[in-house]
Amino acid sequence: MADPAAEEQAHHGGELCCECGQFHLLPDNHLYNFQNEVDDELICHICLQPLLQPMDTPCGHTYCFKCLENFMQEYNFCPMDRKKLSLQQCHKSSLLVRNLLDKLVVVCPFKAECQQTMQRCELEAHLQNRCPGFKKYKCELQRKRNPVSKGKEEPLTKVETSTPRDPEVPRDPDVPSGGSTLVAESSAAAVVSLGTAEPGLVNPAFEETEEDVPQRASPVAETSTIEIHREDPEEELGMRIVGGKDTPLGNIVVQEVLRDSVIAADGRIAPGDHILEVNGVNISSVTHCQAVSFLRHPGPVLHLMVLQEKGFSNKTAQQDSTSATNQEVIHVTLIKRDRSEPLGIKLIRKTDEAGIFILDLLEGGLAAKNGKLSRNDRVLSINGQDLRQGTPETAAQIIQTSESRVNFVVLRQPGVQLLDPGEDGSTSNNSSSSSGGGSPVHHRRRLDHSHYRRKSNYQKELPPGYVSHEKTVAIKKEPKESLGITIGGGRDNKNKLPIYVTSVQPIGCLFRDGRIKRGDVLLSINGIDLTHLNYYEAVSALKSNAASHSVILKALEILLTDPTDPSLDIKERGFSWSPLWITWLGLPSYLHCCQDIVLSKANQESWGFSIVGGFEESKGNQPFFIKTIVPGTPACRNARLKCGDEIVAVNGVPAVGMSNSELIPMLKEQKNKVTLTVVSWPGSLV
Repeated sequence: MADPAAEEQAHHGGELCCECGQFHLLPDNHLYNFQNEVDDELICHICLQPLLQPMDTPCGHTYCFKCLENFMQEYNFCPMDRKKLSLQQCHKSSLLVRNLLDKLVVVCPFKAECQQTMQRCELEAHLQNRCPGFKKYKCELQRKRNPVSKGKEEPLTKVETSTPRDPEVPRDPDVPSGGSTLVAESSAAAVVSLGTAEPGLVNPAFEETEEDVPQRASPVAETSTIEIHREDPEEELGMRIVGGKDTPLGNIVVQEVLRDSVIAADGRIAPGDHILEVNGVNISSVTHCQAVSFLRHPGPVLHLMVLQEKGFSNKTAQQDSTSATNQEVIHVTLIKRDRSEPLGIKLIRKTDEAGIFILDLLEGGLAAKNGKLSRNDRVLSINGQDLRQGTPETAAQIIQTSESRVNFVVLRQPGVQLLDPGEDGSTSNNSSSSSGGGSPVHHRRRLDHSHYRRKSNYQKELPPGYVSHEKTVAIKKEPKESLGITIGGGRDNKNKLPIYVTSVQPIGCLFRDGRIKRGDVLLSINGIDLTHLNYYEAVSALKSNAASHSVILKALEILLTDPTDPSLDIKERGFSWSPLWITWLGLPSYLHCCQDIVLSKANQESWGFSIVGGFEESKGNQPFFIKTIVPGTPACRNARLKCGDEIVAVNGVPAVGMSNSELIPMLKEQKNKVTLTVVSWPGSLV
């Protein structure tokens, strides 16, 4: 890079770093101009740059700490040999390796005013104390910023204070008319019925027949205010969200809670919760991008008002009598390697039964690896402390204060999990855990988890508001010159994403060319199809073809037709960049990967989900999305179906172009088994 000050306008997405003197987002690695070619043994095979804060894996590979940390948020294996891996198993490289890296010779990035070279570890001190170029840059930047430093936050303040609470706008069909006012004025434990039928909401979960009307109860939910504390005000909350008033979902819904995150440590927010307010601001009628902006706003304390599904208000007499018999008490001991190691268990309360129940076992966690606890187990005691009338918070405190052994006593109905085919798929990501299921379970798991390209009769037009632009970029370059991009996605990703660009670094030929942008989906390089490759295969293809004198890249750019929306200027500081959930909705159908999810239920049981979307005269064709999943139902127990998933087909019949009145009967006709073909996109990380 010749002159960082001159590139400020071209690279406004980041700030000039005082440690390396180059532009990059703060959570990204530092960038350096190395005087000589760096030995390949000192290169990180994720970012393809010389190692920074090198970390060694148990399988003998070395990566930058930040690269590995970001990679492990999406995957649970080593990028090189795909062996099972967690960040906790990795350790700092030896002092010898770190010294070798620190002594690599770099060139001062301010070439116009300073031509000095130095060891990489000396660059920060050089910039702060000796570099005339950096000193000049800081003086100029200070002069530019001073006149506008005050009042810069005013637009955001206006957006927050003027956030609409208009009863005509809320899109949440689960809350009756005027729902925003109801929630705002309700107490923390207000109970809201979700049985309301409104246009756009299909409740196949809540179907009633003449024989079971007396026994069937309405699903209920509670609103509660949750206070989240974080030591670092900039730390991400660690959850993925979907929805917004600019989508059929309407409300903002939690899709996933990341393991070891601030939200996971708190333990009160779960997938499927609807976020209604953030720090007193009603977000039930804001766009997806505005909601992301509110939730990413830094601060030590965050107040969230959420609507949480609690299941059905009561069970039938037949179900009660069944639950009282054929139960067994099971003793399970889990051994923690250290006091702070999490067990990977999600505990919940039920509205109709006292005590604590296991909602889920997190993939790769201690409990999932042990394989003896199961979802829906009722926890009777932990380490001898009676929890028959306890709360999840009490249980979490007991677990956290335990030294190494955590002794569970649980109550289980034998055979329930094995009888439900959906249960197999729910733990399919834990194929290496000792579930004791035997080969038939593993066989079904592979079938359940197969993904395939969206079939031609399942394909659809882009939703209103999106345009996709395919471009071919031909570049002449030096053989040793880097492309200068980092990538994400890959068909081994749990959402089976295509390869996309996560950053264009100001050290490669693609930054100089300017046509490839962050967020572009890479289709091919020099004729090699990238759309079916996993992450590491794509890295290898890009690296090998980058050695050529010429490179031809085909890429797809997804554009929103209303780019002037001010809410699109979303705070990135402290977050690893990835496309927003709303961006993936504009991906052309031929790049989608579908999966079939099979749900099974008893005659009087409900499917346990509701949907929104479909054809409407005023809005045209809209996709069908999963909006709510009720605890304790087949949809919840399956655990592969998530809020925000798009329903592509039902029992092989395409849902494209259908209206609610066409899809509802199809779902109601399925008495004991239904196959949903869905596409799942990762929610926006906040």
